[in-house]
Amino acid sequence: MAVRVTHRRMSPGGTRNEHITNVKWLNESTGKIGENTKAQMVDYLDNQKGSAYVTGLQSRSEVGTVHSAGAVPYLRTFANGVPNDNLLSLPTY
Repeated sequence: MAVRVTHRRMSPGGTRNEHITNVKWLNESTGKIGENTKAQMVDYLDNQKGSAYVTGLQSRSEVGTVHSAGAVPYLRTFANGVPNDNLLSLPTY
């Protein structure tokens, strides 16, 4: 199931992808709306074979996970395999 991430929540004072704590999403095929923690979304993408994306005016970027040594996995968007910051352009809640 692919979901479109629509909003993000940041940790206090956080400004980077690593600081996203929660996301809201929409399954456009069913109309279902949901919210997940960063850990739940990482699990969904990595272990449950789910997919997520962010849309812009004329673009779509896939949401993936980043696993750095010694750090908690986090979410990041990728367009044509290149990391970008489209999640950070989403509204906060």
